[in-house]
Amino acid sequence: MTRSENRPLTLRDVSEASGVSEMTVSRVLRNRGDVSDTTRERVLEKAKELGYVPNKIAGALASQRVNLVAVIIPSMSNMVFPEVMTGISRTLDETGLQPVVGLTEYSREKEEKVLYEMLSWRPSGVIIAGLEHSEASRAMLKASGIPVVEIMDVDGTPVDSVVGISHRRAGAKMAEAILRAGYGHIGFLGTTMSRDHRARKRFEGFTEVLAKAGVEIAEREFYTGGSAFAKGREMTQAILERDPELDFLYYSNDLIGAGGLLWLLEQGVDIPGQMGLAGFNGVNLLKGLPRELATMDACRFEIGVKAAEIIANRVANPDAIDPVRIVLEPTISYGDTLRRP
Repeated sequence: MTRSENRPLTLRDVSEASGVSEMTVSRVLRNRGDVSDTTRERVLEKAKELGYVPNKIAGALASQRVNLVAVIIPSMSNMVFPEVMTGISRTLDETGLQPVVGLTEYSREKEEKVLYEMLSWRPSGVIIAGLEHSEASRAMLKASGIPVVEIMDVDGTPVDSVVGISHRRAGAKMAEAILRAGYGHIGFLGTTMSRDHRARKRFEGFTEVLAKAGVEIAEREFYTGGSAFAKGREMTQAILERDPELDFLYYSNDLIGAGGLLWLLEQGVDIPGQMGLAGFNGVNLLKGLPRELATMDACRFEIGVKAAEIIANRVANPDAIDPVRIVLEPTISYGDTLRRP
């Protein structure tokens, strides 16, 4: 028996895959009844392989769907995601759909747990940050039978629809602007990129452009946790103590860039003459700094709007199952810290 790609998995699918009755599958998934360890392990393994998530509202609603949109993001303390949520919420306000947020703390394991719980309530759609997920998470998303929109990043292969920017292209555009402005001894300061995939992709695009121009990153400084402002100050001091000849500092986000900017101003550094700076994200809150930090708008609000529109359109038109790909183009703001070419 074959299953339509757009039909959600059922107990029968798990039953057929594991070679046991639906009743046995139900007992295993509810952790009830007398089931052998071997059978239990086989059922759980097959359920995970298929991406099956138990339906907590089966029988409660005729449609077996609730008017909720699962929005799964890394953090609400990161200033990036509230703007995305604003775009999602304002757009869904015009529909009968309601966003419900789950936080992953930049952990694939936590994302898998959050996704499992949220899908078990059978939402009408999923909006999830990033393209990098565990195999189990990808299986659940594919098997859900509902619209899925991955957001923030388009450099990769989406499960369904995707809305975002090319972070490799963003890094490349910033490198091009820095080189045109005449800087050539460049340091990079950022988060630990094993978890921050979008920062890693910007760094890759950035270094590729520099390499083509015969320029290498002269120094690097990384951090995890703590106040971004304080870390920006500490990292900037540390990197310049190692290499005082640096003439440009590229930060993976605006908050650490703001900390670095304040420290450099305290030292009396001529910005952007002696030293140029740039961050990423276009955080409006930082426009009150003594100097406006050069940055790049990540199109956060628009990403939220477009993602919510895709979900709403797919819910209203269930037969419209073709994936949607929307690539937005971020723009550079030179501010007061990057010489204009």
